[in-house]
Amino acid sequence: MAAAASTQPPQPPKLSQLLERDPYLAPFETDFQRRYSLFYNRLKNIEENEGGLDKFSKSYKSFGVNQFVDGGIYCKEWAPGAEAVFLTGDFNGWNPFSHPYRKMEYGKWELFIPPGQDGYPPVPHGSKLKVVIRAQNGELLYRISPWARYVVRDEDKVNYDWVHWNPPQSYIHKHPSPKRLKSLRIYESHVGIASPEGKVASYKNFTYNVLPRIKDLGYNCVQLMAIMEHAYYASFGYQVTSFFAASSRYGTPDDLKEMIDVAHSMGITVLLDVVHSHASKNSEDGLNKFDGTDSCFFHSGPKGTHQLWDSRLFDYANWEVLRFLLSNLRMWIEDYRFDGFRFDGVTSMLYHHHGIGTGFSGDYNEYFGLHVDEDALCYLMLANHMIKFLHPECITIAEDVSGMPALCRPVAEGGGGFDYRLAMAIPDKWIQIIKELKDEDWNMGNIVHTLTNRRYEEKYIAYAESHDQALVGDKTLAFRLMDAEMYTNMSVLSPLTPVIDRGIQLHKMIRLITHALGGESYLNFMGNEFGHPEWLDFPRKGNNESYHYARRQFNLTEDHLLRYRFLNTFDRDMNKLEERFGWLASPPAFVSEKHESNKVIAFERAGLIFIFNFHPYQSYVDYRVGIETPGKYKILLDSDAAEYGGHQRLDHSTEYFSEEYPHNYRPNSLMVYIPSRVAIVLQNTDISK
Repeated sequence: MAAAASTQPPQPPKLSQLLERDPYLAPFETDFQRRYSLFYNRLKNIEENEGGLDKFSKSYKSFGVNQFVDGGIYCKEWAPGAEAVFLTGDFNGWNPFSHPYRKMEYGKWELFIPPGQDGYPPVPHGSKLKVVIRAQNGELLYRISPWARYVVRDEDKVNYDWVHWNPPQSYIHKHPSPKRLKSLRIYESHVGIASPEGKVASYKNFTYNVLPRIKDLGYNCVQLMAIMEHAYYASFGYQVTSFFAASSRYGTPDDLKEMIDVAHSMGITVLLDVVHSHASKNSEDGLNKFDGTDSCFFHSGPKGTHQLWDSRLFDYANWEVLRFLLSNLRMWIEDYRFDGFRFDGVTSMLYHHHGIGTGFSGDYNEYFGLHVDEDALCYLMLANHMIKFLHPECITIAEDVSGMPALCRPVAEGGGGFDYRLAMAIPDKWIQIIKELKDEDWNMGNIVHTLTNRRYEEKYIAYAESHDQALVGDKTLAFRLMDAEMYTNMSVLSPLTPVIDRGIQLHKMIRLITHALGGESYLNFMGNEFGHPEWLDFPRKGNNESYHYARRQFNLTEDHLLRYRFLNTFDRDMNKLEERFGWLASPPAFVSEKHESNKVIAFERAGLIFIFNFHPYQSYVDYRVGIETPGKYKILLDSDAAEYGGHQRLDHSTEYFSEEYPHNYRPNSLMVYIPSRVAIVLQNTDISK
């Protein structure tokens, strides 16, 4: 009996809790058991063969080129397809054969270069290097180490150069990371475009000009895109070439460390947009064909290439790929002090079809079966387990459009282990509504359904739009609402046209209802908070390498003659109100009204009452709204206020007294004046907050 019991596959210790919470998952119990068993056995193998997950994920301190305390240099690479490996560079006059690596087991190679006289390092800081690979066909390949910490490109060159980064004195962090936030208000950012000037902006610019702006707007978290080095700027950072290198186009690694440190001093959490779903096809300055074969880090053949992205796909079952990716996460946390990650392209990882040509209806059969890449899912479980085990304060976010159940439940339940998932249906819904429907035809029930339709006890990040909607070929909400009139009628000196008026009012309402109803966190892409005009387009051949659209015109909000400041001020006050009342960290809202003909939505969350009148022209006097808690209510936020570009139709000194008059399944109610295209937030002043 004992022998039989020992062969029993490991079970997720808390799977029963998951199945009780969602009984529709019961038919897939064996799938959860199999996934957990794969995770458990991989983790056990790491513990038994690598001295534990802690040591395994610290491999960035031994692989690549690392300097010992005595000045000696230790080099290590994994190149299973290589016949021989050498190190060359400025330090040896670019002699390709003078420093050969020694072959080890399992495709690894190592080299030790002793220190020079007086302990002087043989490879000086700032000198250029290359790994020389002798391929199986005898060809010599000059490669950048996959573990390189700093790569730069000279203006006259196409490819990046590997530069040994080991300054005599590295940046020393002065400020602790903020405590884990209950309410995440995320400012999605790109360092290179964070300036009104048509150029690649710097880490220093972001530190001293953008971080104070983010803080003032009431965001408490910044999510940084395009930090991992990418040769092609226009890829928005999603075609990574050097996974361990912070992009040098914005400055040095120490500049980024300072930027994160200053953010921490302001109480701002910093997340990295991490791309572990695929890698650039570049071989001269990327991972592709590092050892001369088409496999190494990737699947060989068609399985190793993403059809749409034209990029390489990792082999997540490979031991050394796990070492590489887990160490990559560890390095960003421990060297740079990132507070967590937004994992990009999770849908592509989860399925062998990568989501290409596949729609997800929500049928649970779509999430289980042979089409699921359980090796990739196992990697994500390992990554989340490692992060929570070593740095429990860190946050992880999944960008998954499929809606995979339990992705944001603990690994112990058989889940993916993520903290949050992006509510990707919300921006699509706003686009569809604005694009296809007249204002009179907006469906209140459909809006509420989209904003509240989320998996029970999985945390969602709500957003009206992100960088995806800002890119060329798409349109931001502001541009969809106001289009060409943004060029001519955003000045307060020009008449308030119906188009601009509608755009400004709906822009505020859409953001507030998404913020308050749509999830447990909120995200905004930089500039969209004030209705940034135009689109985002990086310099490329198709636009004559222009930087005109690769910038953010923050200066527009500082011009008091322009209406952008109204939207900017509203966004700030909305965030500050959430900071006071914490609705994102509160239980989901109770929606008491979604009235189709009146175009009114009313709900309660965090002790506040939110009332939205989306009707294009109908205002309502003495409109009854059902409430739970009796008392005296006053207006806290009014989208119709003058400072937000509204029409000032509400008297903020008005007191609203509840009645013991049941309405819309609530025991009490009150009467309000709610003008057209206005959102108000009421507070019960009888309850001290």
